[in-house]
Amino acid sequence: MRVTGINADQRWSESMPAAYEQYLVPVVFRPFAEELTARAAALRPRRILELAAGTGVLTSSLLVAAPSAEVTATDLNEAMVAFGSARAPGAVWRQADAQRLPFPNGGFDLVVCQFGVMFFPDRVAAFTEVRRVLAPGGRFLFNTWGPLGTHAFEVALQAGLERALPVDPPRFFATVPHGYADPAVVVADLAAAGFTVEEEQELTLQGRAASTADLATGYLTGTPVRAAVEERGDGPAVRATVIEEMTARLGPGPVTAPMTAYVFRCSRGRSGTGRSCCGS
Repeated sequence: MRVTGINADQRWSESMPAAYEQYLVPVVFRPFAEELTARAAALRPRRILELAAGTGVLTSSLLVAAPSAEVTATDLNEAMVAFGSARAPGAVWRQADAQRLPFPNGGFDLVVCQFGVMFFPDRVAAFTEVRRVLAPGGRFLFNTWGPLGTHAFEVALQAGLERALPVDPPRFFATVPHGYADPAVVVADLAAAGFTVEEEQELTLQGRAASTADLATGYLTGTPVRAAVEERGDGPAVRATVIEEMTARLGPGPVTAPMTAYVFRCSRGRSGTGRSCCGS
């Protein structure tokens, strides 16, 4: 059945956070959240703003690692804010657009974002807002995914989607999560917003999934791919084909696979003086 319009949006927004949290967070996002948290805590921040906080995996980690810091977590999606605020109630949660942050100038000494900047329609505008809300001496710390080919789970997922839907496979993962995978482009955008890049690092961590079938379920029901699949036809048949292809490539589980990202730490430099001091 074709699912369109407001009903599809409601089904996506109501069900996605729970599936995302159950199936994807432990495997794909928690390893990087723990690593990013260690970098954040080393800066000894007092006032932290998190952008695109999702279900709160990084938020929860920050609250433990920096217990004296005030953490404000934001997300554009109302359903994510509702879910995250229940998961990490120690933070102040607000629905917010990163391109129009509802905070005063200089209100934070650290802004963090885990795998969210790829979703900003105008990244320079969002980075400019980040710089505005940072106090002098503040830092912006975030990560982005590397190219699709460096994320073994999502390579297998995309192969399954292309096998199940050969005429018009969803390209969400290649174009959005992995669509901001050139560090030179990221650094140029940061420079345009007035940031100086203090550190840029390529980082590969291992994801560990107990079940390939559960991982496929998470991707197909806990991300925007769900709506794309449902609009194209038979969701259960697509799911079966995707699981079959992912299992053929990865095994049934438990399975371990590499995932590559880039991590950036930036300071609030003068406008137009941004630079990269470290290669990836």
